[in-house]
Amino acid sequence: MTREETPVSTAPERTTTAAPPDEARVRLVLRVLTASAFVVILNETLMLNALPPLMDAFGVDAGTGQWLTTGFMLTMAVVIPTTGWLLQRLSLRTAYLLAMGVFIAGTALAAAAPTFEVLLLARVVQASGTAVMMPLLMTTIMTLVPPERRGGVMGNLTLAISVAPAMGPPVSGLILELASWRWLFGLVLPIAVVMTVAGGRLLRGDEPGRPARLDVPSALLTALGFGGLVYGLSALGEGAAGPVGPAWSLGVGVGALAVFAWRQLWLARRDESLVFLDLRALRITRYVVPLALLCLGFMSLIGAMLLLPILLQQVRGFGTLASGLMLMPGGLAMGLLGPTVGRIYDRVGPRPLVIPGGAGLVAGMTGMALLADQVPWWGLVGLHVVVSLSLACLFTPCFTTGLSSLPGRLYSHGSAMVGTGQQVAAAAGTALVVTVMETRAFQLGASGLGEREALEGGIGTALLVATGIAVGVFVLSFFVRPAPKDADADAGGTQERPTQPAGERDQESAATGTAYPEPVA
Repeated sequence: MTREETPVSTAPERTTTAAPPDEARVRLVLRVLTASAFVVILNETLMLNALPPLMDAFGVDAGTGQWLTTGFMLTMAVVIPTTGWLLQRLSLRTAYLLAMGVFIAGTALAAAAPTFEVLLLARVVQASGTAVMMPLLMTTIMTLVPPERRGGVMGNLTLAISVAPAMGPPVSGLILELASWRWLFGLVLPIAVVMTVAGGRLLRGDEPGRPARLDVPSALLTALGFGGLVYGLSALGEGAAGPVGPAWSLGVGVGALAVFAWRQLWLARRDESLVFLDLRALRITRYVVPLALLCLGFMSLIGAMLLLPILLQQVRGFGTLASGLMLMPGGLAMGLLGPTVGRIYDRVGPRPLVIPGGAGLVAGMTGMALLADQVPWWGLVGLHVVVSLSLACLFTPCFTTGLSSLPGRLYSHGSAMVGTGQQVAAAAGTALVVTVMETRAFQLGASGLGEREALEGGIGTALLVATGIAVGVFVLSFFVRPAPKDADADAGGTQERPTQPAGERDQESAATGTAYPEPVA
């Protein structure tokens, strides 16, 4: 049965003696966390232009070098589902320091990596820290910010997650022009250290985590399920079987996820304290529809980000730095529009933004698909800006509406599902557009077209497929509805520990001096 509204808790009202954090401090905390997220996300895309120098430095081929990206995605897919449990078990400060500490360790190891194998291990360590940051940031926003102001704050988050990927290719291109590839990590390292120290100081006195036992079988099933799914899709898109065939990997992944879903529902009935990733969030359609829209929108974004550099470099003849700079306006436009979209969302809700955003996405993707071989480079840049602005109108409202539709106890689980869905969508989008592009290019080449013309035709066909995904986004936009006003009633707007009586919390607060976070008015 579909659950549309969240029942109001009958738990006694809590009167705490601890002083809530002031608004200025909360703003500073969110800014530091957003800046930290910017750093770790920037690190993902810094590697896009670095593969050729790394292949030369370590003497590996493209198939082996690609594991620096595939391994990162696999690790993200495996670690993100654990954050639902992790963010309940640990305090915000502890989770932040853990995430940034692991990221710093991976970055330092990567900067000094003597062999390719060590560099690959470093990327896995980096991804483990990165995987925790986005769910942590979204959960913190939902915990500290009241519903009427979440749109604006989520808009600032969009600024980080949109601008950082756009800055990655041109920044890495500039660094590689002037210095060794090791500086891709060496320059990030001191910034990450400063962010970690600042965040650790600001998050002192936050609410401690509640006891939560780890269900080991569930953890193993998520690793096997999401890892197998992402690996299979990535191998399918790369056109290589690797050590395990993509069909086998996809089959194992789907099977493991089916068993995982059954186990979570069984645990929810038998022993709720062992629930690893609470799938009951998927019963709330006001959350599920934005989640599906986010995943499809991310697939369209990945399609454009993957295909346009190939078109600009291998068909139009631009260099890596030039193509990165051409894609930067779209990413900057998406990020800079995010805060404005968030403020508009706070006033009018999601539908006046997501429906025009879906229409703009279809228009921009259609233009790229039909005119890719006709318009000059600045025309492609303009179409990419249209797509990016449309996605800005989609992402911020969907993030905010979807998570605001959940009760407080499901914030961390909902954030983890959003992050995992994005990783699976990235792998699926990559596999789809690359497979379509290569298949169509092969067909055109067999019919007598030259290599460049065949590749151009393959890119156009892949962009048409991405346009079809955009149509799905547009259709879903009509079903997005505002979050219910009482969604947080059972948690009082915070991520409380539902099993701990109010009196016990007050006693603990008085004994330890811990200030439990309250929503900022």
